[in-house]
Amino acid sequence: MARQLRAEQTRATIITAAADLFDRQGYESTSLSDIVAHARVTKGALYFHFAAKEDLAHAILEIQAKSAKQVVADVESRGYSSLEALMRTTFGVARLAVEDPVPRAGLRLATADIAVRPPLNHPFTAWLDYAHRKFTGAVREADVHGDLDVGVVAHSLVCFFVGTRVAGRSLEPVGRLPRRMAEMWHLMIRGMVPVHRRPRYVTLATQLEREIRTV
Repeated sequence: MARQLRAEQTRATIITAAADLFDRQGYESTSLSDIVAHARVTKGALYFHFAAKEDLAHAILEIQAKSAKQVVADVESRGYSSLEALMRTTFGVARLAVEDPVPRAGLRLATADIAVRPPLNHPFTAWLDYAHRKFTGAVREADVHGDLDVGVVAHSLVCFFVGTRVAGRSLEPVGRLPRRMAEMWHLMIRGMVPVHRRPRYVTLATQLEREIRTV
């Protein structure tokens, strides 16, 4: 049992070290030797758990997907409107990126040229599907304009969300992400939410940003 626990701890250490380097340096610019040095483990220990760098990337994407699914499950259990659920989910994923290097690296790996292995779906596919369903619900609930092209706005949201992190990575600290998320939602709300419903969702975006900043 002790040996198994040590093996699990070593695996977690390697994943965290790889995630930190993938996020800061990029997937292509990070070597297995870099990861070994950063994790302070032997090459044998790394190869015991991961045969190649791609295996490490896939493990990080799996963790990121699992964390995001938990955020969605928590939000969906609370009976929010479709638009509020979508907003809370995006801020929840942003919080993961701020607090944990593994989900943060998952956001960067989503833009890398990595083949995602079944049964895991590519992050973009999962996010697009969720955004599409939530915007469809928001149209039905009259929280967004009835003539909204759900597919277009879902795609725009995902690109906006990922691009915010990608563009900001080299320009500002990750702690700035909640502010950028609020700015993103302020713009989107003004473009797609009927005037009489805007105050509720603008206020919500500000509230969700504040909650991440104060944790």
